[in-house]
Amino acid sequence: MEFSWLELKDFRSYRELRIEPHPGINVFVGSNGAGKTNLLEAAAYLTSFRSFRGAPDEALINDEGEAAVVRGEVRHVASTSLIESELPRRGRRRVRVNGQRPARSTDLLGHVRAVMFLPDDLDIVKRGPAYRRDFLDAVAVQLWPGAYLDQQEYERTLRQRNSLLRQSGREVDEPTLAVWDQRLSQAAGKLMVRRTGAAAVLREGITETYARLSGVGTRVELHYASKWGGSLQEEGADTVAEVLAEALEGSHRADIERRVTTMGPHRDEPWFTVDGRDARTRASQGEQRTLALSLRLASHTAISDAAGEVALLLLDDVFSELDMERANALAGMLPPAQTFITTAREEEVPVHGRTFLVEPGSIR
Repeated sequence: MEFSWLELKDFRSYRELRIEPHPGINVFVGSNGAGKTNLLEAAAYLTSFRSFRGAPDEALINDEGEAAVVRGEVRHVASTSLIESELPRRGRRRVRVNGQRPARSTDLLGHVRAVMFLPDDLDIVKRGPAYRRDFLDAVAVQLWPGAYLDQQEYERTLRQRNSLLRQSGREVDEPTLAVWDQRLSQAAGKLMVRRTGAAAVLREGITETYARLSGVGTRVELHYASKWGGSLQEEGADTVAEVLAEALEGSHRADIERRVTTMGPHRDEPWFTVDGRDARTRASQGEQRTLALSLRLASHTAISDAAGEVALLLLDDVFSELDMERANALAGMLPPAQTFITTAREEEVPVHGRTFLVEPGSIR
């Protein structure tokens, strides 16, 4: 898939912008603060309809505008889609696909699939387990858009169970808590099936990608642990639900005392090892960066395979963070995808394509 054109109005630093990117490599060159990442954020917004920076929609609207608009025409193997999103300063977001408002939120997803690498991706390796859980869940949504509803159902049920636990002035009603145990367990089963699938497809590609980037035969592994006995090797949603339901029943006293749900996939700990060493604490900075990039490249392959067409690839200032050897290795590994690359120094990018000059508020 590829953008034929992309238009922005009052999105971040852009009052009005239209670009027609090349089907292959596109290099956006500009100084820091010129708006390069804002452009990638707009392109990525049409994949999930939320900011990859975690910013609320209101923060995406230009200070001088009343609504931000992102529109793009996406060519697929056998069709073309027009995706439009309007983010008003007041009121609800409006999204149209080929001029129509989709009936369900999941109908919005999958029209644009993109993988984005950011310098902050190092957090997936270096920081706490929440970053790795979020990564696995985000990959799952791109692989299977229905996973979004599974995740929403789990989060909603978890909030409701926690709300019951936080009730003050009286004891928590055990029968009611048991009902929420069952609901949370059922939602967890669906979430874990998706998370398991995402981990499985990543495992197939991470080691190979890492070896090609680093030039050495390093073994990279993804591990997963939980306090409740769940893992990425469970036999299905029903098995997960049974295991978690039992664990939740056994944790009633602790949950009531702490007023929070202490068991479940929201507390699980994925981690990576490089040649048996914990990548978070014992891998070098270069190994951690190579691993983060390998994760994105492996997920791009998996998402493209699932979609039946090559997903977009968005690389934000990636080459400036790599040594010459790894930069050249990455250049040789870029898939045949429409690729957006941002950089402050064009000479650091060892690939050629259509070049755009990014200045505050404009691209040419």
